[in-house]
Amino acid sequence: MRTAVLGLGEAGTLYAAGLAERGWTVTAYDPAGSTTPAGVTRADTPEAAVRAADVVLSLVGGAAAAEAAGSVAPFLAPEAVYADMNATAPEVKHTIAGLVGESRFADVAVIGSVPAFGPATAVIISGRGSARAAGVFTELGARVDDIGGAPGAASGRKLLRSTFMKGLGALIVESAGAGRAAGAEQWVREQIANELAGGTAAVERLHDGTLKHAARRAGEARAAVTLLDSLGVPPVMTRATAAAHHGHADAALASTEDLLAELAKLPVANIGDARDRMGMLDGGIRAMWTGARVAGRARTAWVPGGDNLALHRAIACSRPGDVLVVNGGGDTSRALLGELMAERARRRGVLGIVADGALRDVGELARIGFPAWARGVCAAGPYKNGPGQVDVPVAVGGVVVQPGDLVVGDDDGVAVIPATEAVASLLGGRAVQADEARRRAAILAGTA
Repeated sequence: MRTAVLGLGEAGTLYAAGLAERGWTVTAYDPAGSTTPAGVTRADTPEAAVRAADVVLSLVGGAAAAEAAGSVAPFLAPEAVYADMNATAPEVKHTIAGLVGESRFADVAVIGSVPAFGPATAVIISGRGSARAAGVFTELGARVDDIGGAPGAASGRKLLRSTFMKGLGALIVESAGAGRAAGAEQWVREQIANELAGGTAAVERLHDGTLKHAARRAGEARAAVTLLDSLGVPPVMTRATAAAHHGHADAALASTEDLLAELAKLPVANIGDARDRMGMLDGGIRAMWTGARVAGRARTAWVPGGDNLALHRAIACSRPGDVLVVNGGGDTSRALLGELMAERARRRGVLGIVADGALRDVGELARIGFPAWARGVCAAGPYKNGPGQVDVPVAVGGVVVQPGDLVVGDDDGVAVIPATEAVASLLGGRAVQADEARRRAAILAGTA
């Protein structure tokens, strides 16, 4: 059996390794520098990975799932089965089925812990290609529930399960944290374990998995909120679950500087395309000097037009790696920041500024290498009367920016990425970049 695996994250690596151990021919593609499992051939392009495959397993993450399917659809073998295993909303599964062909598509929802069970993890499968995909996963030793039906039916079942499982994981983390604060964490964990069939092992798995995969699970919980809304069921607990995972993801990302470093390597346009153009500041917010680039966390400020008192406070409480994001109401009559404030910000480790307002001393900003984006340039200095707010949600360039959101800027403009969507946006942006490189090569070769 010839198999292609798209995406070598944790789950993709485990599936690829498990398939290779069973003697299957496995080719994998991932634009990131992840480790290639033993027995797996690493392809240079996604089309090279899928071209001769009988089965394609897509494990690229929900945000990049449709983009990945579109990039390989023209290169799939006529009888190939395309199994989309990404946790995403049912409507996205419909889109992917349309891209790769309804007859070959299988919506595969993984039910259980892939690190614990590997390729034998239980699955639910729907779509017109479900029967053929069911044979593959049965051969892997998985418990298969082939429900047939339309693309998205299996994912819908998974989201229904997530309303309970993700909520349970979030509750265990919260209860353990409360126990820790009260000096009784072990007792709390024992109380929970006594109520679960899996005992202590189940508690540890749910607790640690919630923290480790908070960003991805926050996306699943938000999709579950949408599903419950569509069913007319108030998603009170599920919405709280999504918020809890969002908070855990924020905490995890606080130490992942490598993620920001990787985002900084991507063109902002590619990130925007991968995110369906969401989170892109309008074109009126432009780079103040050519070659400016930044990737950091938003330190937000909301100021009255032409007044920068709150911006001074934002700089004073900034941390290394922050990017100042300022809602100045679009006022360009007075500059909110110039050379001296930029130097003060740099000393605190601030990476740059994005302002819906005006800046000045742009020549000096370029000379000292302080990346800056703004709606205009004005020599007139600001007022310092206040009021203003720091570390609150702000609207800049038509986009709402939360404190801690990731901000990526280059000559083309600025993209804002919610922290919980950062990994998916990185993978999606890489997929867009690889696809554009392929298309450009085809144009130059005259084969497009």
